Amino acid sequence: MERERWLQLYRLACELSRSWGWGYRFSTACIVGVFLWAVIHDRPVSWACDARHWPADLPLGRLPSQSTMSRRLRSKPVQQLLNLLENTLKAATCEVEEEMATKAIDAKPLPVGGNRKDPEARWGGAAGGLAKGYKLYAVWSRAAVPVTWELCPMNRSEKTVAHELIARLSGTGYLLGDAQYDSKKLYDWALEHGHRLLAPRRKRGAFGRKYVSAHRRFAVEFLEQGGGSAAFHAVRTDIERKFGNCTSFGGGLAPLPAWVGRSQRVHLWVQAKLIINAVRAIARLAIT
Repeated sequence: MERERWLQLYRLACELSRSWGWGYRFSTACIVGVFLWAVIHDRPVSWACDARHWPADLPLGRLPSQSTMSRRLRSKPVQQLLNLLENTLKAATCEVEEEMATKAIDAKPLPVGGNRKDPEARWGGAAGGLAKGYKLYAVWSRAAVPVTWELCPMNRSEKTVAHELIARLSGTGYLLGDAQYDSKKLYDWALEHGHRLLAPRRKRGAFGRKYVSAHRRFAVEFLEQGGGSAAFHAVRTDIERKFGNCTSFGGGLAPLPAWVGRSQRVHLWVQAKLIINAVRAIARLAIT
């Protein structure tokens, strides 16, 4: 199965970068292909640079060295090609009305070991308590890839990152979140960017005398008095399933392995996992 997913992605990478001038001994598609081979097998890049770990009939030929991979993975062409892969897979599963679709916002912890010597990993809130690592903050819609996402240390506030994610959204629609996003500033910010935020209150009771966003008041009345609570939870929990689907297969987005450290490498690793999951989701849609 990993072989078929890799072949789909490598062929797509070659197609997307076909008109690019090489300028290097190894093409950008080759570098991305080797990296995806490592990620899809949950192995370090150095493992993928060893020809013994490749079937003889795969179309790469000579492999780059570990030092070449390390240098090229930091280059702009590699990031551009990964972004192209992500956006192409997103477009393949978007509907025409995608920009008006209901979206959901949430974060997924990506913990590392507590003794990990990663100066950019931080302690922060995770499911069941505190953990050290990073978080994937994302807005999901119907597509197999998040509408937009960000990777930050674990201690970054979800509300703070939500401001950045909301500013990137296009179109209009509802944005659903859990009680972490119950913030009057977020309600106003979301509407400025064409989306009406709906999130349950963190605390029940009177609003008090301080400023209360009219958009927050609408959300509270809709969820608590308008009978929209059941429908809200049915749609919002879809983001939990999407995060779950990212982890529920071999090569999925599990807790970060020991060889993935510092924000740049973690970002590349997570982006590759999202791309791999999108290919899997598209294949499942084709079957159904």
